Amino acid sequence: MRRLRNVKIVATLGPASNDYAMIKALHEAGADVFRLNMSHGSHDEIRERHRIIREIERELDSPIAILADLQGPKLRVGTFANGEEELEEGASFRLDLDEAEGTIERVRLPHPEIFAALEPGANLLVNDGKIRLKVEKCGADFADCTVVTGGTISNRKGVNVPDVVLPLAALSEKDRADLEFVCDLGIDWLALSFVQRPEDVIEARDLAKGRAAILSKIEKPSAVACFDEILKVSDGVMVARGDLGVELPVQAVPPIQKRLIRKCRSAAKPVIVATQMLESMIESPMPTRAEVSDVAAAIYEGTDAVMLSAESAAGQYPVEAVTTMNNVAEAVESDPTYREVIEASRIATSGRESVAEGIVSAAREIAETTDIKVICCFTQSGTTALLTARERPRVPIIAMTSLRGTARRLALSWGTNCIMTGELQRFKQAVVNSARAARVHGFAGTQDQIVVIAGVPFNQPGTTNILRVAPCDESLIFASDPE
Repeated sequence: MRRLRNVKIVATLGPASNDYAMIKALHEAGADVFRLNMSHGSHDEIRERHRIIREIERELDSPIAILADLQGPKLRVGTFANGEEELEEGASFRLDLDEAEGTIERVRLPHPEIFAALEPGANLLVNDGKIRLKVEKCGADFADCTVVTGGTISNRKGVNVPDVVLPLAALSEKDRADLEFVCDLGIDWLALSFVQRPEDVIEARDLAKGRAAILSKIEKPSAVACFDEILKVSDGVMVARGDLGVELPVQAVPPIQKRLIRKCRSAAKPVIVATQMLESMIESPMPTRAEVSDVAAAIYEGTDAVMLSAESAAGQYPVEAVTTMNNVAEAVESDPTYREVIEASRIATSGRESVAEGIVSAAREIAETTDIKVICCFTQSGTTALLTARERPRVPIIAMTSLRGTARRLALSWGTNCIMTGELQRFKQAVVNSARAARVHGFAGTQDQIVVIAGVPFNQPGTTNILRVAPCDESLIFASDPE
C-alpha cells in the first residue's frame, strides 16, 4: 500500500481499536506499524490483535510491522488509610518499607533498590511529577523528605527518581514472560522500557535471540547521558517524551529530541517520536494547533516515525487521529522548506566508511541530478535500505527482499516502500524485477528510468557493491544486456 509521505505512523492498539474492521481502517488511513502495549491487555487479547494484523497483511499484501512495548519495572507508593492525603509545601514526609497503610506523614515505598541508591539532595517525583520531594536523610529502609511541590498523593501513584541510576534491571519478571510470549508469537520490534544503560539492551537482545529487533525507549536522564553507547547496541530508538518530560525540565525535552533524532539518522537506525502528539484527539475529532505544530516539528527534524498512544488505543476518534497525522505529514513533506531542512542536516550523518555507504550516496546523487523516478534496493538484512533511507533522497525508495521479516521491520524506516520478491541469482533478474515493481506500484512508467542497487553475490548480507541506472521498459533492459 503506497503512501504519499516518507515518515511512518505508529498506532497503538487498545479497547478502541480491537477488531478487524477498526484495525484495517487504521492501516488504510495511514498506520504503518501497530504497537501492542504489554502494560494493558491479557496474552489472549494480544494474540488476537496479532492474528488480525497478520490477516489484514495477507489480504492487502502490504507488509505491516508489529511493535510489542514491554511495561518495564513500575515504581509505585503503597496505599493510604484514607485513600489519599494532601501534602503541603515545606512539610516533612517519609517513604519507608513499613507495610502499614500511609498517613499524611509517611507511606510505604516497596522498592529497597531505591533506598540503596538514594543520597541526600536527590529528588523524588510522584504522580507524573505533580509532587516533588527532596531527600534530606536516607538509609537502607527509609527516606526522610521535604515537600518541595505539594499536592494530592493517593494509592499506588508512580514514583520517578531522576537524579540517580537505579540498581534495577530494565526487565521485570512480567517483562521476561511477555518477551518470550511476543517473540514466539512473531513480532518485528521489541520496545524496551526503563533503559538506563547499554547493558539493559544487551540483556533484552540475548533473551530475544534474533526473533525481534530491539528498540530502546529513551525516557530517563541516565539514558540520555549514555545515549551513544545505548544507540550502538540498539536497532532503533523511541524518544519517549512522557517520562522524559517528568524526570527532566520540560524545556530540555525539545533540544534532546532534536539531538537524538540526528544521532539516530547518522547511525542509520530508525527513531520514533512518541507521547502526547495529538493528545486532545482522545476526546475531540480535531487536534489543537499546537499539537499539529508538534507533529510537524518532529517531521521537519527528520524522524523516521511519529506515534499515537491513547489517541488510537482508547480515544473516541482513532481513525481521525491517524488521518490527521497522515495529512500533517503529507503537508510538511510537500513544503520546499522541508527539503531544505532535511538536506542541510545531511552533513550531520557519518562519513562514507564503506562501499555500501558510497553506493547508496551515489544512488541518491544520481537520482537527484537526473530524471530518475525511484531508487530500488535489494536487501536481505535491511541494512542497504536503512543506509538509503539515511540519505533522505527526494525520490521514493523501493526496498525489495525475499524475507518477510525484513520487509516488516523496514515498515518503520523513513521512506521505505517494502515489496516482496523471490530469491535471485543474477543481477539482471534484480533489474527486471525492479522495473516491474516500479511500474506495477505506480512509481514509474515505461518511459522512465530507475536506479537499482544490490549486492553480488545475492542473498548474502553486507555485500552491497553494484549500482545501475536502468529503463523501466523490460524489453530495453534485455536489449542492452542480452546475455
